Amino acid sequence: MTTFALIGAGPGLGLAAARRFGAAGHDVALLSRSAQHQDNLVAELARENIHARGFTADVLDPASLTAALRQAADTLGPVEILQFSPVPRADFMKPVLDTTAADLDDPLSFSVKGPLTCVNAVLPGMRELGRGTLLFVNGGSAVRPKASVAGTSIAFAAESAYAAMLHTALAPESIYAAQLIVPGAISPDSATSSPQALAELLYVLHTDRKGFRHYAEPMPDAQDNTS
Repeated sequence: MTTFALIGAGPGLGLAAARRFGAAGHDVALLSRSAQHQDNLVAELARENIHARGFTADVLDPASLTAALRQAADTLGPVEILQFSPVPRADFMKPVLDTTAADLDDPLSFSVKGPLTCVNAVLPGMRELGRGTLLFVNGGSAVRPKASVAGTSIAFAAESAYAAMLHTALAPESIYAAQLIVPGAISPDSATSSPQALAELLYVLHTDRKGFRHYAEPMPDAQDNTS
């Protein structure tokens, strides 16, 4: 079986997505900075008979991302599905008038160089398989910039452009790139934006393979500052 690789493995959406893709028969590669968090998730998934392994990597360290994804493919099997959904750091979210050029270095590395590094690492294996899925998860500021979170607004917009270009360029190779926009907070009580609902939607995107940009729920009115 092929591998579902998750960049940004955590106890919320990450765990829910790992459960959903694992339940479909994929091995699961969990990439994050914390080996302890990975071990906890691997143990939880094992109780549900899902084969998962953790691989330590930092989105801001391209070499560690490449090494972890290659190790995952060597250990578990070729990566067929890549989900890029790490949570941006709080210091990426300064107001626009307080943001300097240097303040954009890490957000752009995180949201542009990070996914580009991941895609370049898994693309050869997807081409060998003859299929693949690239899933990008972003907040609403990716499509409607928000002045209070300038770093993520700028970086998410750049990530969106990159992912959209992948969607077009890779379609002839049966490699599908899609973006899921989550306009509000991920909440276990939400009918549309709970981790389980989002994981199911991501799985449907992988199987239906239609269109590029999808929304967990309608975007709020422009005057609403929800990101």
